Amino acid sequence: MTVIDQINQYIWSHPEAKRKDLQALHDIITNIMPAGKLWFLDGKNNEGKVVSNPNIGFGVQMMKYADGSTKEFYQIGLSANTTGISVYIMGIKDRKYLSQNFAPTLGKASITGYCIKFKSLKDIKTEILEAAIQAGVEGGH
Repeated sequence: MTVIDQINQYIWSHPEAKRKDLQALHDIITNIMPAGKLWFLDGKNNEGKVVSNPNIGFGVQMMKYADGSTKEFYQIGLSANTTGISVYIMGIKDRKYLSQNFAPTLGKASITGYCIKFKSLKDIKTEILEAAIQAGVEGGH
């Protein structure tokens, strides 16, 4: 199964309202990064144990770990969770940047160092989310 098939299957596995939001977000992110690499992580570790929610990833960056090792990983991630949707903006270096710059105007969402979580798209201003995603794609913040 191709990555695109896995992504489509994942999106279609959700109830209609969440499916529509996931598809809309997928479209928004692919419009921001049309040539970005697509990823699908099923949430399982090497032993097949579920360790996270499945994620759709967009783009490529090199993650650098404390021990000096590096790993290729996505820049922007998208995942459904039990209470809504999470958008992971992995390209942000300053852990306070998202909350300081986007929380006041985004709407009903919680923001951590690299994650924006909300119940549904109707609860947030999508143009503000798009600006946050764009900031992550550009990196360096």
